[in-house]
Parts: sequence; structure tokens; C-alpha cells
Amino acid sequence: MTPTLRLSKLIIALVLLLTSCQKDDGISNDGNQNENIPDTFSEYFGNEISRDFLGSVIDKDHNPIEGVSISIGSEIAVTDSNGVFIIRDASVNERFGYIKAEKAGYIHGSRSVVPSNGTNKVTIMLLEETVVGTVSSGSASTVTATDGSSVSFDGNFVKEDGTAYIGSVNVIMHHLDPTDEDMEDQMPGMLYAENEDGAERMLQTLGMLAVELRGSGGEDLNLAEGSTSEIKIPVDATLLASAPATIPLWYFDEATGYWKEEGEATLQGNMYVGTVSHFSFWNCDIQAEAVMLCVTVVDEDGKELSNLHVTLTSATYGTTSGNTNALGQVCGLIPSNETLTLNIYSYDICGNTPLHTETIGPFSSDTNITIVIPDNPDIIEETVIGTFKTCNGDPVTEGYVQLTYGGTTFTDEVNTDGSFEIVVLRCTDNDTFSLVGSDYDDFQTTGEIFYTFTTSLTDIREIMACNTIDEFITYTIDSGAVTKLYIDSENLRGVPLSSGLIQINNIFLGDPPNSLDRFVANVPNEIGSYSISEEQSIGEINMTLRFQENGGAYVYSLPSSFLGNNIIINVNKTAENPGDFIDINFSGEIFFSTGIIRTVVGSAHVKKTE
Repeated sequence: MTPTLRLSKLIIALVLLLTSCQKDDGISNDGNQNENIPDTFSEYFGNEISRDFLGSVIDKDHNPIEGVSISIGSEIAVTDSNGVFIIRDASVNERFGYIKAEKAGYIHGSRSVVPSNGTNKVTIMLLEETVVGTVSSGSASTVTATDGSSVSFDGNFVKEDGTAYIGSVNVIMHHLDPTDEDMEDQMPGMLYAENEDGAERMLQTLGMLAVELRGSGGEDLNLAEGSTSEIKIPVDATLLASAPATIPLWYFDEATGYWKEEGEATLQGNMYVGTVSHFSFWNCDIQAEAVMLCVTVVDEDGKELSNLHVTLTSATYGTTSGNTNALGQVCGLIPSNETLTLNIYSYDICGNTPLHTETIGPFSSDTNITIVIPDNPDIIEETVIGTFKTCNGDPVTEGYVQLTYGGTTFTDEVNTDGSFEIVVLRCTDNDTFSLVGSDYDDFQTTGEIFYTFTTSLTDIREIMACNTIDEFITYTIDSGAVTKLYIDSENLRGVPLSSGLIQINNIFLGDPPNSLDRFVANVPNEIGSYSISEEQSIGEINMTLRFQENGGAYVYSLPSSFLGNNIIINVNKTAENPGDFIDINFSGEIFFSTGIIRTVVGSAHVKKTE
């Protein structure tokens, strides 16, 4: 597994194996017993429900794509600069939801899911409209890609309105290899299909081919009625031993969001060769029956664990995967009556060894199960909480927070009151992470801010989406209101000292600034955690925090009134050059000579001076 921006990878509440049934009076294509088939395929989908979706759209290099049009039924959205979209209360079905993604320059993308409770996370990788070859109407021709996949034409093409097209035709083609780890994100929908009998099926793919035709004016084209094309789809060498001599062909129906059986292909050498009468995504698949499974992952205390990667492996149908959402849940469809090996990973952060392995099944009907992850001394469970606010101090009601740890980014939606909670598992030898908050409605961002986990709960208190703010210092006393120190950069300093330390200071704090309030910290220009004590003086690691309580005249000051050693300063990001950001966060208890004890939590995000 490779760390990515999946909300993912990023994050997807999706399992790709799907269900099936068969007719009362017939035998299934795979030789199993009779089954009931509804009059309308959509009857398989269950009742209509409302669900929230948080998604990410990326390109083949895993970069976000901005400005992608997203639709779920009648609900629409557009991806922001991070490639992220949010859709709330979308109408979907209990066993089927369909998300479309479209942008000029890319072939149409989509994702189908079995909706889980809570927010459903999806990732869609759009493929560029790469022209592999150009042919002319009226002439037989063949276009072949570098991987050997090919399409032949008899020269008869039509426009979308059915009228004949005369002229040059650009052929856009992509081969999708099931051994490619990105295939799950690249393919349309999910591996869910209607077979020729009208029954639903899960699919095991041996390869896909996307073909789109464009006229010289950019118009969409297709084959004329009565025309056919021969397609050739390569089979990876590792799959040839299990590849049948003939295999059903399936095309993806963009209107419905699932695959439909039409024709078959024959294995010739390392290629499946078949004949098709129209173009879309074409798929070579083995079909099977399945049931729906929802897996909820919790720790030994029953707390739901989000952002975990769950895989299910069948000896017959291979491996499929999905990611747990904020409720610790991932849903999808699995092979019925198959014993499965379940593995749970924390992505690449702590290596490729599963956190937990268990044999489950077989299941003959829709099932919900809970998997308990045993305590592991090498893995630490971290919860990061906070409140995300606008420039004006109001809660961000439509936004998300991205936490990056160990090269993997987790994206979680904020609640309507601006609060957020992100649960991740981390390794014992890596305790730093970064956050970026994005206001989806107002296109404002916090920028990237670095922190250190304060195990097992890290309370960020507040982050603010305000593109005009470069630097800030914040702190909270006794879990009270957050003091926001967003003063202009002239009053913020990241000053190199002769001792080699960096001095972070703000002359006047508060809103409005008060001459009695002050923050100064002298910290190493080196990432790490440092304790401060009353013995430390100028030129050594120290922090001064002077503040008034309730607007009164009495001033608490750290360290001059400090009698203990319970303050930790975490240096999370250092500055090499003038203008680079320095990030620290600090927490602990202040013991005063008066007997008063105050807890303090805060952070600073300032630039090194010129």
C-alpha cells in the first residue's frame, strides 16, 4: 500500500465485492440453485435514505483536481482547490448510491457505494482524455495502445443524436489492470452488475478497457447501428493461470451506475478478444453471488476506530478493501457462503503488518459484525479534537480538516458547530502531524500547521480559516475561551538569538491588545519536546505567559510565578530561512505561589525574521 490523499487513501467507505440472485425457474450462469429475480433491477437497492458524502477527486499522480462537477441524484457540488467535495443529505438507497464526477479534459468518472451510517468517504481518480490514435470515417482501421490493448473500427460512426458523422475521429483509450493498486479509484462505479438474466452479481475483473470517441469538433461519437468493433484487453501474467478460456463481457451503464452483461470474450494468448456494438468501459469478469456486510472496528473499550484500511480475501474471488469512516464502519458486498480472511491495517504509517487478522464467515445473508482490535504496545491510538472557525470567529459549518501523519492524509468533515474529531493510530517512534482546515463555503484555509500529539487526546482548541492571516499565537487557560492573538506580523517575531535559540514573541496580546498581556518563548530551532523550569533564564529554553483574569488587575505570569515543572513545549516545525514558519504547541499546569493552579494549552505559528 502506498500513502495517498485518500479521504480517504483518503479514505473510502466502500467494499467492491457485490451481491447476486437468480430466477425462480432457472439455474444461474455459475450453476447454483434457483433464486428470485425482481421485475425491476432497482428493487435490489432497498429503500431510499439520506446520507452525507465527503469525497476527493485526484489525477493519476494523486494530485487534487479542482473544479470537478459532482452529482449524487439531484444534489450537486464542485471540488475545491484540494479536490474535495461535500454533499449532505443526498438521496441514495440502502444498498446502492451513485456518485458522478465530470470535468472537461477527463473521461467521465464515478463511484458507486453501499452507503454506511455517518459520512461516506469516496475517492475518484479521473483519467485524462488521452488520444491514442485518430481514424477516419468510411475506412476500416485499428488503434493499438503501447500495452497491446486495441480497438478495430469499420468506419461507420454517429453523433449523439443518431445522425451520421463524416470526418476524423479521435480515439481515447485507457486499459485498467486489476494488479494496479490505483484501479479501484480509476474504474467507474464498483464491481456490481446486472447479468443477462436480470440478476445482481458481484464481479471479479481480469481487465477493463475504456474507449471514448470524439469528432473533430469535440463532439461525442459512437458506433453506427449495425456496426461492431473488436476489442483486445491484455491479461496480466500473474492472472493468466486463473483466466478462463471464455469470459462474459460487461459494459458500464453511466445512466444507472452499474455494469451490464453483454457478450463474451475469448482468451487468445495473453489477450481477451471480444466484439462490441457500442463504447463505454468494457470489463472481462467472472460473476458470483454475494451478500452485504457491514464491519464496525472498535478498540477494547468499544471506541469506534476511523481511518483504518480493511481488506477481505476470498480464496476463490481474491481481495477487496475499504476504509472505516468516523463511526468505524465500512460496508459493501462480499461473496456469499465463502470463508474470508479479514485484515486491518493502519496504512503505511506503521509498516505493512496487519494490526489484526481474523477469519470470518461464511455468510449467507446480509450481516453486521463488530471487530475488536486488541491493544498493541507498538501502536498508539490518538484522538485530535478542536473547533474550526471563520475569520469572524463563527463556526465553520461546511468544512473539513485534513490531518497528515507519516505521509498519509486523513480528511474528516467538521460538524455543523465547527467541532471536529479525528482518530488515528500512530507508531511509537513518530509523534508529529500537521493540520489544514478548509472552509468549503468561503474558500478560506488555515494553511498547514504542525503539532505534536499529546497522547492520547490532543486538543487543538481552535483553528481559524482566514487566508489573510499569516501568523498567530493562541492559548487557553483552564479550558476557557481561546485567546486569539492574530496580530499583524509586525508584532510577531521569530527572532534568532545568539544562544542558537529562536525567540517567539508577541508584544501585546488579546483582542483588543492589552499592554499587560504578553507571550514570549525561547525554543530550540530543532524539532522535539522540551520541559521548562523556573531555573531556566534568558538564553535558555523558557516561556513567559502573562495574562489577566476576567479583566482584573491581578496578573499571572509564567515563569516568574511558576513553582512547578509541568509545562512541555513541542517544537513541530523549524525555520531554515527568513520567512519560513516555526510551529510550536505547549501544554501543562501553572502552579502559583498563591496556591492557584491553572492549566494552559496553546500554539504558535510564526515566521522567522529576515
